[in-house]
Amino acid sequence: MLTITIDGKTTQAPEGAMILDAAKQLNIDIPTLCHMELEALHYNNQTASCRVCVVEVEGRRNLAPACATPIMDGMKVKTNTLRVLNARRTVLELLLSDHPKDCLVCHKSGNCELQELAQRFGIRETPYEGEQSHYRIDISPSIIRDMDKCIMCRRCETMCNEVQTCGVLSGVNRGFSAVVAPAFEMNLADTVCTNCGQCVAVCPVGALVENDHTTEVVQALANPDKVVVVQTAPAVRAALGEMFGMEPGVSVTGKMAAALRRLGFDYVFDTDFAADLTIMEEGSELLDRLTRFLDGDTSVRLPILTSCCPAWIKFFEHHFSDMLDVPSTAKSPQQMFGAIAKSYFAEQLKIPRDKMVVVSVMPCLAKKYECARPEFSVDGNPDVDIAISTRELGNLLKAMNIDFPTLPDEDFDPPLGESTGAAPIFGATGGVLEAALRTAYELATGEILPSVDFQSVRGIEGLRTAEVQVGANTLKVGVAHSLGNARKLLEMVRSGEEQFHAIEIMACPGGCVGGGGQPYHHGDQEIIKKRIQCLYEEDAGKKLRKSHENPYIIELYEKYLGAPLSEKAHHLLHTHYFERQSL
Repeated sequence: MLTITIDGKTTQAPEGAMILDAAKQLNIDIPTLCHMELEALHYNNQTASCRVCVVEVEGRRNLAPACATPIMDGMKVKTNTLRVLNARRTVLELLLSDHPKDCLVCHKSGNCELQELAQRFGIRETPYEGEQSHYRIDISPSIIRDMDKCIMCRRCETMCNEVQTCGVLSGVNRGFSAVVAPAFEMNLADTVCTNCGQCVAVCPVGALVENDHTTEVVQALANPDKVVVVQTAPAVRAALGEMFGMEPGVSVTGKMAAALRRLGFDYVFDTDFAADLTIMEEGSELLDRLTRFLDGDTSVRLPILTSCCPAWIKFFEHHFSDMLDVPSTAKSPQQMFGAIAKSYFAEQLKIPRDKMVVVSVMPCLAKKYECARPEFSVDGNPDVDIAISTRELGNLLKAMNIDFPTLPDEDFDPPLGESTGAAPIFGATGGVLEAALRTAYELATGEILPSVDFQSVRGIEGLRTAEVQVGANTLKVGVAHSLGNARKLLEMVRSGEEQFHAIEIMACPGGCVGGGGQPYHHGDQEIIKKRIQCLYEEDAGKKLRKSHENPYIIELYEKYLGAPLSEKAHHLLHTHYFERQSL
């Protein structure tokens, strides 16, 4: 432990800690823009590109960036001198001089870190006037890049390259033309971008935002010729309340159903129903592969990989195309819901599928890309028409003047709104695998599970393995969240270093609860943990906690699908994958 004095206050911090870390221990707030702490991934970047955090260090001639200057024993630091204040203010004024002045209509207005710092330092005019850099706007299905607003903090680059290991974004050009962009300034849609939205989650300004589709939702609701149904993903209920000042991890399931009904949706359904349906297909596929493998079938490919996360699937198609026969062919819950809504439910309503509009509320920006994939449509009519994020729903409710915190709790509509406890945990890392194991165990053994809680697959570690007993067989399973950890796990499988029976992968920190479309959590591990705990509490509070016990799922198979993995189920609920460019 080393001793350091900051603004006359003394503390101790471990060797290797930065001045910024020590200042936090003393509750001394040093402003930052480029710095990014991702506690959920145990990641702390030291880009030091913005220089907003500079401080005076005794004995050092130049100012030092607090985020990237290691402490030394006996170091004395000042954060509040006129020299420091002037340097920080100058940096901010220079950033603002090359920044658009459209704050009133900017997507991040009110939630912009540059705007916040300008207010904090009392900057009311920019003394440095002149030419401003200008770039074209890049619009992909999930993300909008407006590089006129980029401040070169490099957070998105760090997240994309070092955490997610996608390698899409980097600094290009030099001098006044420098910007963070894909190679050759390509469109995101033409790169290996997975649409995970983690770059959006960490961007401090409005340079990277989601492609907002709330206008299309309002237009659909206003169309009297359309039947508009909505589905809500498990992780949304654990975070939506944060948009209205509620504590992280407060379940707002009932209020969310009430709010959606007040928006005017004809039917308010739950993606949790489709999560149960996914387990019936994915769990049956797991059991089928394991049974054939244990019977000596050498053609069976293991491990089976969960396929609920579209960002992870696209990552897999780009970087592990030699293993395309390994993932489960089951569609994600979002797409399963759309397929069932526009077939089974549309037939019940006696309407053609093109008269129905399916809207999904997702914690994930990649879901926007997923519902636009051409294989998820019939004669050009998509299974899911519009996907909006948790943030988009929160903003829409505010615009519609709905007082969310005071709403009564209401239930989802049957039949596509009923679910078991296995469904909400889909939103947490390890949850999909746990839900599948609950069903696979009972289908394989014909016995009742002694405990439905598979604690061994739970946790917040980025990469973890466990052994699970299913009858007489011991299954080795792996769990990873964030694509960097996914890459590590898959490279172990590819090289033969590790052998698993099943693997669950989610692209975002903590799973869907940390998705790119959730209320901004800035990598705070405690917020992630609270959201996860919310989903496990919802699971524990259900009377039925195994997907195969859902009576509406049982009825769906009896009346419509026949059985898991049947020809009709395979046609509606399964998909295939494509080899994509890796560069």
